[in-house]
Order: sequence, then C-alpha cells, then structure tokens
Amino acid sequence: MTARSQIPPAHGSLRPDTVVVAGGRPAPEHDAPVGPSIVLTSTYRGSGGLDPADRAYGRYSNPTWEDVEDVLARLEGAERPGLLYASGLAAVASVLSLVPAGGRVVMPRHSYQGSLALAADLVSRGLLTTTAVDVADTEEVVAALDGADLLWLESPTNPMLEVADLPALLAAARERGVLTCVDNTFATPLVQRPLDHGADVVVHSVTKYLAGHSDVVLGAAVTSDAGLRARLKGHRSLHGAVPGPFEAWLALRGMRTLALRIERSMATAGELARRLREHPAVAQVRYPGLPGDPGHERAAAQMDGFGSVLAVVPVGDVAAAEAVVQSLRVWTPATSLGGVESLVERRRRHHEEPHSVPETLLRLSVGIENVEDLWEDLDRALSGIDR
Repeated sequence: MTARSQIPPAHGSLRPDTVVVAGGRPAPEHDAPVGPSIVLTSTYRGSGGLDPADRAYGRYSNPTWEDVEDVLARLEGAERPGLLYASGLAAVASVLSLVPAGGRVVMPRHSYQGSLALAADLVSRGLLTTTAVDVADTEEVVAALDGADLLWLESPTNPMLEVADLPALLAAARERGVLTCVDNTFATPLVQRPLDHGADVVVHSVTKYLAGHSDVVLGAAVTSDAGLRARLKGHRSLHGAVPGPFEAWLALRGMRTLALRIERSMATAGELARRLREHPAVAQVRYPGLPGDPGHERAAAQMDGFGSVLAVVPVGDVAAAEAVVQSLRVWTPATSLGGVESLVERRRRHHEEPHSVPETLLRLSVGIENVEDLWEDLDRALSGIDR
C-alpha cells in the first residue's frame, strides 16, 4: 500500500486555494506518483486483536476516502479528518442521528428540500420534533433555541438566499448547550468557514461545488470534536452510508480546480445579478452580493465572497416562468448546482419545496461559461424572443 497521502507538515499553513491543489497527494518520496491512487478493496490483511486504528474492512475506511477527508478538514479548519459519505443526504442523516429520541431540531423554513423532507420523515415516525424559523431573523432563531437539541443552519439558504448571522446564532446556541450544524454547500469553505464561527459540525453535498463536474454523488461532515466524529463515523459504518473509491477519487480531482471555479463563477454571478436587477422582465433578484439585498451587509461581514447562486423571479405566471426555462439554450434546465455548467430550475416543480418559495422562482447556478453568452441567453429568454 502506498504511503499515506497528506500535505507535508512543513506546509501545514498553506492557504485554501493552495490546499485544494496540494492536499491528498502521495508522500513526497523519490519516484512516488504525483497523483493519488484509487484503492479498490473490500477488506484488508490482518490477524490477532483489532486496533481501533486498523482499517480491517472496506465499510470502515479506505485510503482514497482519506485523501478527500484530509483536504476537507484543512479547508474547513478542522482539527480532525472529515468524513466522506455516499451522498449529501447521508451526511445530513448522520448528523440528525445525534439528536436524542424525541429531541427538537430548529431548522430554517427555507433549506435544502432533502433536509426538510428527511426531518419531516423523522417527525412522522415520532423520532424528533422540529421548529421552523426565518433564519435571517436572529431574535426569532434565538427564541426558538430554549429546550432545543440541535440548531441546523444554512447560510445562504436554498433557494431563497437568506443570510444568517452565524457568529450570533452559534454563540447563542453554545450558551444554551445546543448542538449546531451548518450546511456549507452553497458557500464552500473557500467563502465561509462555519467552524471558525463556533459551529460543532459542518456538512456538504460534495456532489455540488467541491466535486464540481456533475458526475458524482457524495457528501461530507467535518468536526473538530473527537466525540462527535466518533459518533458520526459509527453511524456511517453501521448504516452503510459509505462512498465508493472511484467517486472519492473523482471528487478529489474536481477539488483541484475549486478555487478557480469559485472565482470565475462568483464574478459572473455578480455581473448577472446586476444586469438582471435592471431587466424589465424580472420582478425580483436575490443575491447577497447586491447592495440593497437584505443579506448583503451580513454576508459582506462574515463571508469572503457572495457565492454563485441567484434566485430570480420573472414577471408573469408559472407558465411564463417555465417558458423562460424552456427557451434557454446555453443554460441547462436541471436540478443540482455547483458544476462547471450553468443550471436553471423552477424550484417549485419539486413538491417538497416549501410553499413560501414563490411558484415562479428560478434558481440559477452560475457556471464558468463566458458571461456574455450566459447574459445573451437569459436576456433573449426573458424577453420572449425565440431565435
């Protein structure tokens, strides 16, 4: 087996945009491969008593996962390796398993619909209760924390792009002994590091920006707390929510360009938001990077950028919104986000989406295409010009 991949200790203070390139590589030895290998095995050699550090079996550990987990920990500023899961929702399920039977979870009313659906399923089976809050209303969230077991946060939220006051909310939860988890999928650790603000756990849909090429389904959880990590890892192993080595390797390869992709897509998203705000066929644009957006000042204070997702409400009814989507040629009509290609979707086509999300709201995931091509395609579709 090859030597454990890692960033050399002498370079442990590298900046995030270097970590995504340098992390998870083989040890720097003569004739070592530059890139990591894919380790395909279901079990490992061993005899006698088992040491807790032993890999032992393929459901517990894999060197290819560990390469990704090491990079994620360094990006999020965690003191312990991350945990890679078979999907983002598997990571969400693992964190929710930390809530005691009958416990209460405080969640944003606007969140990833998979998280909301999973929580609703647990509620229907009497395993926990939930309190929905407007995550942008700090006083409302803090008031809901008394007696809660977990504060679940998204910021910016999916798909409404509301921005939470992370430092204030995480501090309030800590004072009350409430466990906290932040879904950092939209921002990525290059833009926001919730552990630095006091979060106990951070989760990601690695499927999205981290892998970045719309070709894998993976999730991750990251924490600095040894006890929490052990419980999460135990849940992953026992419930079989483990990733495949091929997917892990593809995710790490995708992460090599994360900084470049985020830089390009955020710059384009900001430009498109400014133009869309002035378009006569657009009723509303939500993007934290716009001065005047309800989340702008908060995002500017706690983030290193504003993300690459826009929420756009076109003028007209649902049929008009669908016509815009169907008229686009450069933008791809599809769910998900964070890939190199720009995606668009009317979110209420999903029955699980909260009814407080406007029926006509279009979520735009900005990719890395030329900004003028993306704009011309949007302008033509919004103007009802079929050519």
